Amino acid sequence: MISLSLLFWLTLITALVSFWWRSDSVKSFAISHTLKYCRERNLQLLDQTMVLRGLWPIRAAEGHLGLRRRYQFEFTSTGEIRNTGQIELFGLKVKALELEAHILPEDDK
Repeated sequence: MISLSLLFWLTLITALVSFWWRSDSVKSFAISHTLKYCRERNLQLLDQTMVLRGLWPIRAAEGHLGLRRRYQFEFTSTGEIRNTGQIELFGLKVKALELEAHILPEDDK
C-alpha cells in the first residue's frame, strides 16, 4: 500500500517535471517565433538564446489562470552591434515583442 508521504512526493515530482517540460516547449516556441520575426526584418538573432526575465501568474480574459513569461534576447542589424529585445508570452500566445532602437539594415536587393 502506498503511504501518503510517498504519494505526496510522487505528485510533487510529477508537477515539477511537467512544469519544466511545458516551460521548455514555451521557450522553444519563443525562440522560433523571434527567429522568424528577425528574419522578416533582415535582423540576426544572436546565440539563439532566450533568458527568462520574468514569470508571473495572471488571469486570462476567459477567467482561467496562466503564466506570463518574459524572455530577453540579443540581435544585430549590422553584425557589429548587439541590441536587446524582449518577448512576452501568455502560454503559447505572443503578447508583445519589443526591440531596442537599432540601425536599420541595408537591403541587399
